[in-house]
Amino acid sequence: MKPIRQGDVILQPIQQTQGKKLTHLTLAEGEVTGHSHRISNGEAELYEQDGTLYLRVLSETATLTHEEHKAIQIPQGNWMVRIQREYEPEGWRYVAD
Repeated sequence: MKPIRQGDVILQPIQQTQGKKLTHLTLAEGEVTGHSHRISNGEAELYEQDGTLYLRVLSETATLTHEEHKAIQIPQGNWMVRIQREYEPEGWRYVAD
């Protein structure tokens, strides 16, 4: 499987998820707009360990939605959630949605 990108969120395939299971399916909150990247359909679980999120899609696919991006289907499997960063003279920063 190849990485999947929606806006500033990148999902990278991994062998297994790890960490503490979370009670929500929000992968990233928009700092500027208040919009969020979240799983809206399908069966999935979200985990967190040391500041990194891990997504486990249990159903055949799960839908990743965001108000400003086209919804995309995430295939069954395990994914590491990454937030794209960009360089500024002051240093690296996370891209604000």
